[in-house]
Amino acid sequence: MTAEEMWKNSGLKGRYEAWAFGGAPDKLAELVIRGIKTATCSALILYEAEEERIPEAGDYSVILDSEENAVCIIKTTKVCITPFNEVSAEHAFKEGEGDRSLKYWRAVHEEFFTEELSAIGLAFDETMKLVCEEFELAALPAMYDK
Repeated sequence: MTAEEMWKNSGLKGRYEAWAFGGAPDKLAELVIRGIKTATCSALILYEAEEERIPEAGDYSVILDSEENAVCIIKTTKVCITPFNEVSAEHAFKEGEGDRSLKYWRAVHEEFFTEELSAIGLAFDETMKLVCEEFELAALPAMYDK
């Protein structure tokens, strides 16, 4: 199913963006569907470099898998900008990855951001600002309906 089809079938109103989680899009989308992943983050500098709008509470996103198939729709509930080294254990837990600890989150995200930033000629910095986003599951495809 395409993002457009999922949006139309959802009955939700307004605008949306369609995107896949970085790193492991299928695994992370599955965590959202299972209700484990309720947060994510991105490097602020990447939004600025790509001249993208920063998400806001109330925004909808169609989450895509690695094949660009729509898997669910989320609604952003909270956004804050926080330095990498000040991300809370609560946020790390809400991201739902690994053992959900801050230690695990920092290791995985430092590696991820190091790769992402090097692609545009920048280096990872522990004080770099992140756009931390919390969300709720807003819609699933019919195959998940109970």
